[in-house]
Amino acid sequence: MSSERPPARPAFEPRKNRKKNNKATSKPPVKAASDPKSTKPDQKVKATASSSQPQPQKTKDTKRRYTREETAIPEQVSQRMLSRMVVLAGLPLLMGLGTFIGSYFVITQDLFLFPHSIVVMISMGFFGLSVVGLSYGVLSASWDEDISGSVLGWQEFKLNLGRMQDGWKAARQKNQKN
Repeated sequence: MSSERPPARPAFEPRKNRKKNNKATSKPPVKAASDPKSTKPDQKVKATASSSQPQPQKTKDTKRRYTREETAIPEQVSQRMLSRMVVLAGLPLLMGLGTFIGSYFVITQDLFLFPHSIVVMISMGFFGLSVVGLSYGVLSASWDEDISGSVLGWQEFKLNLGRMQDGWKAARQKNQKN
């Protein structure tokens, strides 16, 4: 994996320069004057008077809502993340559970005696390693559909972590402006 690859946005990340949807700022339809339901002249006047008044338009403060298709993780990328998470989190999890089974076997067979706190500390270490494996599994997978990435995924991890930090900074700046 070369470091010459440009830090392009992944396929499932929404682009910031897309055109905004103007559904929220469009005016509601005005009741027609020849509507058979409105037989009273007062109602006709009210309908036409309200249509001549300018409607308040919403400013650019409204947030654009993205569709599921725009924000969905592509199938290839999600399978890549899942396979890494199974390996990097599943193995330490099984080792943590195996610690209890192994220590039970050692203690019941009187091979040697050790404090229970050692068993708890070792199993907690494996469970903690499993949690770290979940995070590393997601971040070390290539978020590009066409590139599978390296075996260890260190370059992808650095790139994806940088993307996350950029997103956090942008969100923090946006919150400070509001």
